[in-house]
Amino acid sequence: MSKNNMSVIQVKNLTKRFGTFTAVDNISFEVEKGEIFGFLGANGAGKTTAMRMLCGLSQPTSGNGTVAGFDIATQSEEVKRHIGYMSQKFALYEDLKVWENMRLYAGIYGVPRAEIPIVIDQMLASLGFESEKNTLVKDLPLGWKQKLAFSVSIIHRPEIVFLDEPTGGVDPAARRQFWELIYKAAAEGITVFVTTHYMDEAEYCHRVSIMVDGKIEALDTPANLKKQFSATSMDEVFTKLARKAERREN
Repeated sequence: MSKNNMSVIQVKNLTKRFGTFTAVDNISFEVEKGEIFGFLGANGAGKTTAMRMLCGLSQPTSGNGTVAGFDIATQSEEVKRHIGYMSQKFALYEDLKVWENMRLYAGIYGVPRAEIPIVIDQMLASLGFESEKNTLVKDLPLGWKQKLAFSVSIIHRPEIVFLDEPTGGVDPAARRQFWELIYKAAAEGITVFVTTHYMDEAEYCHRVSIMVDGKIEALDTPANLKKQFSATSMDEVFTKLARKAERREN
C-alpha cells in the first residue's frame, strides 16, 4: 500500500518476544482509513499478541508502529484514546440497563458530559433499541448484546475499532446483522481491524492478513488470495497456509 495520510495503522518490522519465544516475528503492513482489515491466524499464530501491541497494551520488543498517528511504544495512552475495542466476551455490565451501559462507556471514552444524552438517544434509535432502553443487559438475547457491545465500543467515534473475535458463539443470522453494523461504521470512516475464526467472514473484509507462526504469510484482498492459492474459498486459503504451522498454541 502507498504511504499516505490515509494510512491509519502503519507497522514496520514489529516483533514481540517472551524470553526465547518469538510470538510476533518482524511483521509489516498498513491499513487505510475506512478499511475493513481482517487479521487471521490459528490459535498461537501471534495475532492476539500483535493486536495487544497495536492497542497500546503491550510493548514491542523491536520494530515500530503507529495507530491513528500515535506511536504504539511511546504514546500508548494517546493510542487508547483514539481507538475502540470489543472482544468476544463483550465486556458489558450485565446488571446495568442498556442505557446505563451506554452512559458508562460514553464517560469512559471521554464523550463530553453535555453530549452524552444526545449520543445515547441517537444510538438507541439507530439500533432500534428504544423499547429496550431500561432492559437489564443480562436479559437481552446474545445477538442484541453483541450489537450493543459494538455500538458502545464506537460511541466516541474513534478513528479505529479493534474487534477481537467479536462473533464467537453467535448464530449465523446475528453474525450477518453484526456485519451490517461493521459496514455502516466503515462507510462513516471508522477503520475496522477484526480477527475472526469464521472464514466466511474473511470474505467480507476489504483485505485479509493471515499469520502463521508469528509471521504474516499472506496479505491481499480475498479475491486475490483465492486466485494466488488456487482456492475457491477463504477457508481453503487458510487451510493451505495453516498446514505450514510448526508451533502449537502457546
